[in-house]
Amino acid sequence: MHKKRSDTSNGVYIDKKKNGSNNYRASMTINNKHISLGSYSSEHEAAMAYEYAKKLFASKTEVTDFPDNCPLSFEKFVILINLRDNKIYFSNPIYLENRFFSYYYSPEDVYKFDMDDLFYFSSHKIMKRGNHLFVADYGSQVSVYEHLGIRAFSVPGRDFLFINDDKYDLRRENIEIVNPYFGVRKQKNALEESFKTFINITGKFVVGTYDSEIKAAIAYNKAVDVVTKQGIAKKYPQNYIEGISAREYAAIYSDVEISKKLYMLS
Repeated sequence: MHKKRSDTSNGVYIDKKKNGSNNYRASMTINNKHISLGSYSSEHEAAMAYEYAKKLFASKTEVTDFPDNCPLSFEKFVILINLRDNKIYFSNPIYLENRFFSYYYSPEDVYKFDMDDLFYFSSHKIMKRGNHLFVADYGSQVSVYEHLGIRAFSVPGRDFLFINDDKYDLRRENIEIVNPYFGVRKQKNALEESFKTFINITGKFVVGTYDSEIKAAIAYNKAVDVVTKQGIAKKYPQNYIEGISAREYAAIYSDVEISKKLYMLS
């Protein structure tokens, strides 16, 4: 239990680290909500964080005005300004706009989301590795794109598009799914609409070309089944086909032709 030191600064609490040294924690209470402002190595730093937070909450500072010498983390800065302006506390760096919300991963990386996604991202912290955005969900890493209906391993510009060309605008109205199925590519510049199916074995292998996207997607599933039976020890995702019955799926699966070379891999 943290105990306020009798002679310490306002809003600063002290506890002991495992090595016996002191750790200083800054916190404040706003609208009966206890908010941790961070841990610091000195009482002076913690006191500065507390005093800055108190002034920030009473100021008109914008969420885009994060100073270089701020004693608060950028995340806490955003959280406090949102609480000040919108009277709602989130533990993640979210700022509520008129019809959407912004997730401030950093001062440079600000993502827009639909309000329908507010509950999810207010309780799941976004992390980033390279260009890959993900959250931790029940012990697993879940892609932010997958949460938005974009299948795994999709490539921007090929499999999906940002309609307004803004990769930070992740509102669903700004996302157009071009290729909804694994292993399927729409043929460009073809005289008639056609779809080519690929499967990765030791490289990209052409399964066949088809006159409908559904046939191409089912051909991919069939190719997965064939190469798995041939002993290819690789975990392939399967396409889920909406809008057709099990009987229709079985009929297409039976009739669709795939490369005969797939039967001769072993």
